[in-house]
Amino acid sequence: MLSTIFGKKSDHPLADIKSVQALLADLPKSDAFKSLTEITDLVESLSGSSEFKLDHQFAVLRLLDEAAQPYARKLARDYFTPFEINKFQENRLWLILSNWSNRVSGAYWDVFTKYRNSEKAGPTIKAQVPLLAVRAIHALMWKLKYICSHYGQVDSSLWASMLQIYKYAEQNQHLDTPVSMYPMVPGNTSVKAELGHVMIWYDAGLTVLSPMYIHLTERILAQHCAAIEFLTKANQNSRLYFDLDNPAEPKRINADAGTQASMRFVGISDMKPKLEDLMKVLNKNIVPSDLNLGGSYEADVIKEAAQYLLNYVIAPPVRRNSRRSVSVTMNVVNGFEQVVQSAEAWIGFGNEDSMQWTTEEISASGFSCVIPVKGSESVGIGSLLGIQPEGVDHWGVAVVRRLLRDDENNQLRIGAEILSNQISSVMLNEKDAAAGSAGSGQPALWLYARQNDKTGEAQMLMKADTFSPSRSLQILLGGKNYLLMPNVLEEKGLDYDLAKFRFVVKESGSPEAI
Repeated sequence: MLSTIFGKKSDHPLADIKSVQALLADLPKSDAFKSLTEITDLVESLSGSSEFKLDHQFAVLRLLDEAAQPYARKLARDYFTPFEINKFQENRLWLILSNWSNRVSGAYWDVFTKYRNSEKAGPTIKAQVPLLAVRAIHALMWKLKYICSHYGQVDSSLWASMLQIYKYAEQNQHLDTPVSMYPMVPGNTSVKAELGHVMIWYDAGLTVLSPMYIHLTERILAQHCAAIEFLTKANQNSRLYFDLDNPAEPKRINADAGTQASMRFVGISDMKPKLEDLMKVLNKNIVPSDLNLGGSYEADVIKEAAQYLLNYVIAPPVRRNSRRSVSVTMNVVNGFEQVVQSAEAWIGFGNEDSMQWTTEEISASGFSCVIPVKGSESVGIGSLLGIQPEGVDHWGVAVVRRLLRDDENNQLRIGAEILSNQISSVMLNEKDAAAGSAGSGQPALWLYARQNDKTGEAQMLMKADTFSPSRSLQILLGGKNYLLMPNVLEEKGLDYDLAKFRFVVKESGSPEAI
């Protein structure tokens, strides 16, 4: 057998399928970290060897990839958990999963390019080119997923690779060829479905999502990727376009985009009803049994991800206010408790744990800046920030909405939404706030309304899981006792609830509506 493959006997551990199976059988089944690390090393060894024929290289790669799936899924479930994990564990999981996705995507790309460039290939791989193409795109998707979950920069070569696979599949008429991705995984997929899934998921805005929501939006779109279409001509439902002769990151349709024969257009007209149907089920607090999320998540969490996608499908987000290039130095604290402590501090006394940031751009609703990674390790998408511009005696509050890691310069590029330019620390009480003792109740933050806010509602930041739609609260603010009647939970953050309340001020024993 080996003489057929190599012309002479090889002592490489991956030279024979039986020896590969023996290596995999010896893996510690109860240690996902060690098993995935060892399989990653085997994939690297496979790609680094020049002695294998292409049929054998693909057969071994498939075997290694399939053996790795239970371990990769287990560790991904631990990484994209809805529960908080410590930074060491998070980094350990990311490193092994990122390394795996880099190696396996590189290995599939290597096999694909060798086959496309007409290296000698036997009949086995020729019959499995659609599977090779699907696996390659799927592996590149996971590579993209771990880059974005670590807020990294996406190399243009990743998109170039996927579009070259698409172009080859189109030329050889297997874009729609159904293939089973992995044994024991129900349903079929195709090159078109996999690429459409990646493109729409990425365009939905991975730089504004936390790792868990990056994962959930990907899983939801994977369920409905058959609703994504590729067209040779743009129509009113087209959302993205790309050029097969100039493979690069897909772009959104705009009036200035010309039309060429090499351009393809991506449409999502059938996605809206599918997401609306999913929302109807989730609104009943039911998670569909056929929704494969790779882990267990509460219906409310899934609903947020599905609603985010539905909003994107209806109308992709655009910047509301133009930003100006202005350098503003500000004290910044991270986290609900730190913001509360800063808001409670006397005028002139800052928070000892505050950081100093300088903005690059600023607008009425947000700002951007570049900060060093060191000292900012806990800052992520969804982080609640207390902000105090230089020369201002009060604190405001913002939320990190965009984050990009610049490893070359060891920096983070931050984009934050300003919720309010001025806040006050208050205590939430279920009883009369004026009669309550100092320090009673739960600490919270009153957000002063913007000048053009005519809603007549109070916006409050509270500790996570404090808001209840059926419970009124009272606070003492500026010498007045306010009765807060719950209206809506606007956002459930990492360590906070952002909610709106209708309110009345109680004076002389009788409430007066404000």
